[in-house]
Amino acid sequence: QVQLVESGGGLVQAGGSLRLSCAASGRTDSRRSMGWFRQAPGKEREFVAGIMWSGDNTYYVDSIKGRFTISRDNAKNTVYLQMDSLKPEDTAVYYCAARAGAVSQQQRLYDYWGQGTQVTVSS
Repeated sequence: QVQLVESGGGLVQAGGSLRLSCAASGRTDSRRSMGWFRQAPGKEREFVAGIMWSGDNTYYVDSIKGRFTISRDNAKNTVYLQMDSLKPEDTAVYYCAARAGAVSQQQRLYDYWGQGTQVTVSS
């Protein structure tokens, strides 16, 4: 079992920045890809960004390219999502997720999920 705990969410004005963290515990010995997803009110949960275990390959949804950066520190079992130039449409609950193998945009392929952290961007 792997436990994931997100932190770093909050309220920020448009144009501001936040850094989300996702700390993993439990069976962290396996090489897992990590993904960040988000769910806005009334919308489906969507893939935002993903990173391979090695950190060499990252993936982003078009709407956040150039504004968000995913990274990981395997020594700390932590994945980060640096969010810059935030927009009101980025308001959502952000979740991190883990899976064995390559990054996928399909949430059903992820084995473990955190509880989510709220990000609210005011205009």
